[in-house]
Amino acid sequence: MSRDQTGHGEVRIFSVTELTRQIRVLIEGNLGGVCVEGELSNIRQPPSGHCYFTIKDESSQIRGVIWRSDMRGLLFVPRDGMRIRAYGALTVYERDGSYQIVVKRMEEGGKGSLQAAFEALKKKLSDEGLFAVERKRKLPLLPRHIGVVTSPTGAAIRDILNVLRRRFPNLHVVISPARVQGTGAAQEIAAAIDLLNRQGCIDVMIVGRGGGSLEDLWCFNEEIVARAIERSDIPVISAVGHETDFTICDFVSDLRAPTPSAAAEIVVGRKDQFIAALREQTATMARLLRHSLLKSRSRFTLAARSYVFREPGNAARVYRQKIARLKDQIRHSGARQFREGQQHSDDLAGRMTQSLNMMVAMRAQQARSLERQLAAYNPLAVLKRGYSITFNAGGRAVRGASEVKAGERLRTRVGDGEFKSEVIHE
Repeated sequence: MSRDQTGHGEVRIFSVTELTRQIRVLIEGNLGGVCVEGELSNIRQPPSGHCYFTIKDESSQIRGVIWRSDMRGLLFVPRDGMRIRAYGALTVYERDGSYQIVVKRMEEGGKGSLQAAFEALKKKLSDEGLFAVERKRKLPLLPRHIGVVTSPTGAAIRDILNVLRRRFPNLHVVISPARVQGTGAAQEIAAAIDLLNRQGCIDVMIVGRGGGSLEDLWCFNEEIVARAIERSDIPVISAVGHETDFTICDFVSDLRAPTPSAAAEIVVGRKDQFIAALREQTATMARLLRHSLLKSRSRFTLAARSYVFREPGNAARVYRQKIARLKDQIRHSGARQFREGQQHSDDLAGRMTQSLNMMVAMRAQQARSLERQLAAYNPLAVLKRGYSITFNAGGRAVRGASEVKAGERLRTRVGDGEFKSEVIHE
């Protein structure tokens, strides 16, 4: 016992173990069985077969565990972001002084908010065609400059550099640093991707980080990162989390790697393998050249031993005789074809002359008919029969007496000429 420093009496002094045990007795003895509804997060299942996780809501969280024997009774596989109802008992883990729920039974309770947001964005971008296979670009066989968007202090960059250094020493790597977790991380990742594109010398890019919970990886599920990958001119390899983790970044990228180390292995082959392949190709080319040379030499030898080269005069006489025969054939054939062509040409000329004469006669008849029609409609011909046309000072034909007024000067056209007059009204 010890007196309270505030003067309110004596208080009992507990060891840490005793106090923790008392808390355990109070919690386990008073609450008993509980049912908790929330969102699963940070699921881990080690080789022991037990499943460890966190159940959370908007403002709080509690740790939970399902022992291996109870895992067999689950009707689904627990995943980060899944909304569930967990039935079990509260217990205190004395070593850490923390409490948790030991779950005996678990039911799906609808999708969690993060999982729902993930699936909504995934559907939106898929409908826009951002995941289409035809827009995926091939990676360069041997990139000269590799860009990496990740945290400069995380394990992912160390893994990537170690693999690249081992596979292809002295390869040029450009790191575009960005936070890969927490508020503002998505904006930094998108900006880092854009920055590498502005460099103008990067052949391929790795974007990623190590594993974590759904919350830890969430910045790679945000639309701003997906849009940055979409507009990137550089092929992008997504290397986010572990092999079982999938993010929006994985679907939009040109290639998904299960881990950052795997991305480094994908982006470039081993230098010694490239050298071995080049040596093999060089040897193959040398063999082909030797074979081609031997083949050409053999053909030359055969040609040199042939009749043409041994007796060139005889070969020339044979070809001259062939040429003379061909000339005679062409001469006889040409004369016959010329005669036939001449006869055909004369026949065509006769038919054309006959057709032209008929066409000229027909056109002349049409012209005479049109001439008669024109004469019939000629107003001058009507004037010669005693009619006249009177025009006012503006040159318009006068159709009635109401169209003129006293003192107006008129011009009248008759068959053999015209005269002028002035209107007088009595």
